[in-house]
Amino acid sequence: MVKNLIIWSIIFIALTSFFQNITFNYNKNHYQVNYSTFLSDVNKNKISQVIINENEIYVIKKDNSKYFTFLPINDPKLLTTLMNKHVQISGKKPEEVSLLFSIFISWFPTILLALMWIIFIKKMQLGSGKGAMSFGKSKARIFKKNEIKTTFIDVAGCDEAKDEVKELVEYLKEPKRFKKLGGKIPKGILMIGPPGTGKTLLAKAIAGEAKVPFFSISGSDFVEMFVGVGASRVRDMFENSRALSPCIIFIDEIDAVGRKRGTGLGGGHDEREQTLNQILVEMDGFDKNEGVILIAATNRPDVLDPALLRPGRFDRQVFVSLPDIQGRAQILSVHVKKILISKDFDPMIIARGTPGFSGADLSNLVNEAALFAARNNNTFVSMLDFEKAKDKIMMGSERKSMIISKKQKESTAYHEAGHVIVGRLVPNHDPVHKVTIIPRGQALGVTFFLPEEDCLSITKEKLDSQISVLYGGRLAEEIIYGKENISTGASNDIKIATNLARNMVTKWGFSKKLGPLLYIEEEEEIFLGKSVSRTPNFSNNTSKIIDKEIKSIIDNNYIRAKNILEKNIDILHSMKDALVKYETINCKQIEILMKRKKLTNKDFEKNK
Repeated sequence: MVKNLIIWSIIFIALTSFFQNITFNYNKNHYQVNYSTFLSDVNKNKISQVIINENEIYVIKKDNSKYFTFLPINDPKLLTTLMNKHVQISGKKPEEVSLLFSIFISWFPTILLALMWIIFIKKMQLGSGKGAMSFGKSKARIFKKNEIKTTFIDVAGCDEAKDEVKELVEYLKEPKRFKKLGGKIPKGILMIGPPGTGKTLLAKAIAGEAKVPFFSISGSDFVEMFVGVGASRVRDMFENSRALSPCIIFIDEIDAVGRKRGTGLGGGHDEREQTLNQILVEMDGFDKNEGVILIAATNRPDVLDPALLRPGRFDRQVFVSLPDIQGRAQILSVHVKKILISKDFDPMIIARGTPGFSGADLSNLVNEAALFAARNNNTFVSMLDFEKAKDKIMMGSERKSMIISKKQKESTAYHEAGHVIVGRLVPNHDPVHKVTIIPRGQALGVTFFLPEEDCLSITKEKLDSQISVLYGGRLAEEIIYGKENISTGASNDIKIATNLARNMVTKWGFSKKLGPLLYIEEEEEIFLGKSVSRTPNFSNNTSKIIDKEIKSIIDNNYIRAKNILEKNIDILHSMKDALVKYETINCKQIEILMKRKKLTNKDFEKNK
């Protein structure tokens, strides 16, 4: 309405200005001359007609030419002269401005400023009904019950978490079945888990299955620079939710407002603590929130206030952990529905090679595979595209522009071949999947081992094998080039091997001399993300024994790896040659080399 009023006002002003400035239609056919020229034409009897409008004179000559001029001063003799020359004289009544228009013109600036202020206020109030004058209104985004299409079918890799929240769906659908037995549904559900595991998706699936409204807001949306605004937003959100009951309120990253009180700045008057207090009151106050279920998500449950976690508020904690190998395969199957995949796609192979990946990581992997296929103008996304995407995410992009000398290339090939050979021959180690000497990220080459299953606990035998494999690359360089020509390429391998050996001695009790005792405790995290380490509770003599035990583990595995490579030096040379020629070899090609057979071009194309 305001917009239309402004448009019509502009049109009215433009038309008024037009009609005030245009008095005659003669402007198109007339040109201006000076007054002396006009008098000269009058004296020469060249004028047939004049039209006088105040100080304007429009002239029509006897030859039908036209022009206009202006009276410089009041000339009382002009009319007499014109009459003597038999010129036809006409006049036009001066236009008078109406009283209404005069009032409008005088008040127009004030009206215009008022309209601009109204438009400014309306603009500030756009966006979910929240505006500059509505600080205390909730910023929660409201999804109606028919707007959410996400269901439990779209959530994979967290079956235990889904089982725990299915009860909420049944309650929201049939609350009377629970109430008649005196049962109460939990007021709050706290979802805990690493980033990207699907906590938000699971909350949406609950609302989608139950067909109820869904309020979504982040914990940081409550906090403002003005004290009391967050608490007001909490009250407004709960009031809105009661009006749409039954419904679900989802607060993402609740640790933004739910941290332990008394640990921040500002004491009890801190805006964050005021907001937390209001949440506690709303969840456990005098008002009944029948049919309103609060779901919150966090990956930092250790920093939350104990009052928030007690029964009656967040009664139930649902752990959404990283998916296992079966869960990763299920998640991949869900995501690949959105793309065109080839028949050779096997989600289990990709799941085996992505331990520790979250649902978000797997979604990114599928997208990267689709991008690889699109770059190559492929019709479908093949298994090769998924392998390239996985390698890019885990090891970085190929550094094709990097220039490597022949000597450096051979050294890298020997290094990676050492890892492969030791990994194949030590007991209880993950099978090798492929090896490449194409630089990726900061590495000149990479050996990739593919676990057959998720490893929940590791035996001492497997840890020893891992240490042996880590030193396989350095030992291959030492055997071929000598100790004086060993490169720094094994620096990261040494770091990982040393940490494994230290943990075996100090944490996991794998030392015969020290026994199953804990010597170094985990680092403790304190407020603001800072961490402190506890002082070890052992003597200097024990410290010396720990160092000796760590070195003993390293030395034993170092000697074992060296013996393996020296006994299989021929395989080391042939694998180096294959890597220099083909740059990347897979598990089938490695199997041929381990049988002391020569890898031909035919084998490479066959197993590509």
